[in-house]
Amino acid sequence: MDYFSEELRQKLDEWLAWDQNKKNRAEVQDLVDRQDAEAAQKIMLPRISFGTAGLRGRMAAGYACMNDLVIIQTAQGILRHLENEHNEILKSNGIVLGYDGRYNSKRFAELTAAIFLNANYPVKLFSNLVPTPFVPFAVNKWKCAGGVMVTASHNPKEDNGYKVYGCNGSQIVSPSDKNIQKCILDNLEPWPTSWNTDILEGNTLLSDPLAETMEDYMSIVKGSILNEHFTQNDNTNLKFTYTAMHGVGYTYITEVMKQIGLEIVPVKEQIEPDPEFPTVKFPNPEEGKSSLDLSFKTADQNGCKVILANDPDADRLAVAEVNSSGKWTVFTGNEIGALLGWWLLQCYKMKNPNSDLKNVYMLASTVSSKILRSMARVEGFNFIETLTGFKWMGNKAYELLGEGKEVVFAFEEAIGFMCGSSVLDKDGVSAAAHLSTLAVHLYAQELTLQDCLDTIYKKYGNHVSNNSYYICHDGPTISKIFERLRNFNGSRSYPNNILDGKYEIMSVRDLTTGFDNTQPDMRAILPVSKSSQMITFEFNNGLVITIRTSGTEPKIKYYSELCSMAGESDKEESIELLNEMVTAIVEEFLQPEVNGLIPKAD
Repeated sequence: MDYFSEELRQKLDEWLAWDQNKKNRAEVQDLVDRQDAEAAQKIMLPRISFGTAGLRGRMAAGYACMNDLVIIQTAQGILRHLENEHNEILKSNGIVLGYDGRYNSKRFAELTAAIFLNANYPVKLFSNLVPTPFVPFAVNKWKCAGGVMVTASHNPKEDNGYKVYGCNGSQIVSPSDKNIQKCILDNLEPWPTSWNTDILEGNTLLSDPLAETMEDYMSIVKGSILNEHFTQNDNTNLKFTYTAMHGVGYTYITEVMKQIGLEIVPVKEQIEPDPEFPTVKFPNPEEGKSSLDLSFKTADQNGCKVILANDPDADRLAVAEVNSSGKWTVFTGNEIGALLGWWLLQCYKMKNPNSDLKNVYMLASTVSSKILRSMARVEGFNFIETLTGFKWMGNKAYELLGEGKEVVFAFEEAIGFMCGSSVLDKDGVSAAAHLSTLAVHLYAQELTLQDCLDTIYKKYGNHVSNNSYYICHDGPTISKIFERLRNFNGSRSYPNNILDGKYEIMSVRDLTTGFDNTQPDMRAILPVSKSSQMITFEFNNGLVITIRTSGTEPKIKYYSELCSMAGESDKEESIELLNEMVTAIVEEFLQPEVNGLIPKAD
């Protein structure tokens, strides 16, 4: 008796015929030998999907996971896509490949390199671990057909990912993802040479871009610092604690700080890349205090006033500051965005004293703080809001640069910052350089980052936020929650108030269905995606809250912000009102207890 369906049996036989990784092949053979149809079905029948974030998932055998065979299939698909779309660039300039310190990252990059080399295309493969922003930087520097960074960013140690950049040095957006997915499915069987990594040895088409990328990148960051700020950096006594969170950042942060005249005190236990991430439950500084315990300890022991933290692939930056009472404040991504946006605007105005700012742009994602919008209204520069994710901001920035505009800054609340336009993606290394220079400038005047933030909000209005998430591993439950919001209390319409009418909803935008009642035709202007859930509610008192699903994690996230005009209310009043409303929204809209949602860990 065959315990496997015809479809499953075909996939198992196919895998055992194609996979040359002994460990993964043995895992699948064991399932066959034990006739474990349930386990085999879970890893063989669903296929890990390729989207605008590329791939991300658990490392294990099977088509649903990250492994050698899936990477080979993906690389073959990307190669065919680039041949179709950018063949001449691919022939002349090839592709850039980078990798982080996770298990299998280097292996996945080398398998990808081998596939392109066996097809006689040039490959620029970094010889060591690099921050994610080095890949898009290198794509633009050498005008390559595209780039791949093998990283799962801040995901758990069991995961890995495959992040793809287009020839413009920005993350791919639709329809590129759909075209690549089609090319992958059309090229599932490994080509005869695809497993041959011996071709990497002594191949004239293979080059290492690390030294030149490092030199040029550091030169650009150094050149973005004003001379008067170099002087302040040279003379400061301010010390910074830095953690690489067991990732790739230490070497690069050390060098960039050296370039701008500053030093760091590292968290020694977290300097070296370690795929086990042994000292943190989650290798994600966005988690706040729970991930920064060793940073606080190191900073306190060394008299450091400011902490800088990268995530494992160094494309994000977290910041904390100690006050006069010895208490640490971990700034939110929105607060860091306000600080960096304000600082880069001041620096731009100092460099260009006669500019009217009409050609200057800043960007933020739709779930991020509207502080840049408020600044733009007062200062006269242009602000653009995009969908969530740096793929949208990077591509929009590329479009603006092509029109001769200047893109000074972009950010998203998930501690992602793009300072300038040399990297069209979030970059935790250059962000650390600018944030530390700002801190030195403030401390020279006996001011703190918190003082600066308070001044920003006094000038442009309070912008207080409350962002968090719930974990939900059950897809149907997530769908039920969002469908209930679209048919609230059986009304076939969205909710129009909370707390029995105390706070009224003024507008609703649903970027899953394309509904937006602020538009004359009720159709959303921002792009719509039926594959993800995202609804934004705006209340008549200025509160905006977006509830959405995560593209890479089993989470329902909410992002809220209460904006007030300058002088309209004090910060504590705004925070109290915000928290009251968010608590009600969570209870009435998400119903955590009814739906068995798991709250974010403290």
